Amino acid sequence: MDIASFIGIISGISYIIAAILMGGGMDSFINLPGIMIVFGGTLAATLTTFQMKDVVSAFKAAAFVFSKEKKDPNDMVSTMVELCTLSRRQGLISLSKLEADSDFLKKACNLIADGTKEDLMRDTLNIEIESMKQRHFIVQDIFKKMAIYAPSFGMMGTLIGLIQMLNKLSNPESVGPSMAVALLTTFYGMLLSTLIFNPIAGKLKARTLVEVINLEIIFEGAISILNDNNPILVYEKLSSYIPATLRRPMKQRIIVQKTKGIETAEQPAA
Repeated sequence: MDIASFIGIISGISYIIAAILMGGGMDSFINLPGIMIVFGGTLAATLTTFQMKDVVSAFKAAAFVFSKEKKDPNDMVSTMVELCTLSRRQGLISLSKLEADSDFLKKACNLIADGTKEDLMRDTLNIEIESMKQRHFIVQDIFKKMAIYAPSFGMMGTLIGLIQMLNKLSNPESVGPSMAVALLTTFYGMLLSTLIFNPIAGKLKARTLVEVINLEIIFEGAISILNDNNPILVYEKLSSYIPATLRRPMKQRIIVQKTKGIETAEQPAA
């Protein structure tokens, strides 16, 4: 679980609820018609703007933000160094036996094992990276649009409430409560925008940047393996993607994992 996201959402909601309770009760902040206008209107506008499958994918991605930790680029650097060591010991064809969780890594290994030319490999892997960026952009854009729609529908609900209030001006006692109800929809819209939709869009963007770094590490590592680079040189090259203070030192013992029928390889310390 992504602890930062969990703490952020829970603490934000808790502070707001605590402030409401300190000033009175929760009853005055619950209005079913206002909730219907903001939630229903935001969802309707989102479905009008995007395809159903993209909206479903966006909500799945939001769940992913809270359920999964981001992948450490250091792990990917270690993996590529291991694969470089393996290919030098057992040949490039051995990479075709690799079992990997990452489809991108599997494709890169298959291209290496097939003896693909460097230019063709660059083009193929670059297309994969750009396609991933585009898919992630659509998901982020959905939440950005929802962050715009929610306050707009909140204001629409406020206008509806004001119109209803003006129709009751003959009864001065109803003006205050009616105004409070009218303003609630603006509160709902701002709450969803600032605490839910915009933070999720920002978190997804940050995850995309980390994933792009991991794919770039695989990309450059695959090119290095194809050019038969030394594992130490591969490590020095790929670790440049990581800030110096966060880099892990090259392992003294490298174990090639997730492979079938491939022996353990050892690498001297850098």
